[in-house]
Amino acid sequence: METNSSNKIARILSTLLVPPSFSIIIFTLFVIYLESAVEKKIILSAVVLIFGFLAPIFLFLYLKKKGKLVDIDATIKEERTFPFLISILIYSIGFIVLLIFRINPISTVFWFCYISNTAIIIFINKTWKISIHAMGAAGPTAALVYAFGLRGFLMVPVIILVAWSRVKLKCHTNAQVIAGGFLGFITTYLQLFLLTKYF
Repeated sequence: METNSSNKIARILSTLLVPPSFSIIIFTLFVIYLESAVEKKIILSAVVLIFGFLAPIFLFLYLKKKGKLVDIDATIKEERTFPFLISILIYSIGFIVLLIFRINPISTVFWFCYISNTAIIIFINKTWKISIHAMGAAGPTAALVYAFGLRGFLMVPVIILVAWSRVKLKCHTNAQVIAGGFLGFITTYLQLFLLTKYF
């Protein structure tokens, strides 16, 4: 009974705490605290909703319906490359919009991280199934730390919950979620640190 309950909790966490969910949460904070112009708040909100949340989720659901993904966890790593490539295209469109409207540099570079980190995942995924869920939680944590300081580390418990859920569901090993967490944080923070001054 206890195992069934913990599996249900893990499934709920794994389903709710996907990368698109973190996009909405983090960019909402950026809209509130980093953007001053109303027009830019609207543009950033629209880009995140359309290209960071709805489009990736619809893409996943469409591929699952067409049988291109064996299950909701995309457990077969060979099936991941195509949706990743389409995701890069989707993120790139959003990135162009942010550049056109000169959105806050932190928001713009963090959005770029979705493109670059997905490309890194594609490369790693050829030989090893790193945890995208863990990366998708740790990357936004890095963005919060960069933007708001040590308060951003309040997200660490969420990363741990995400990692636990993926291991509990047997979607990943401990090594894969730990690697995903560290890689997501480090690559995102470094890109924000190095690139923000150019936007």
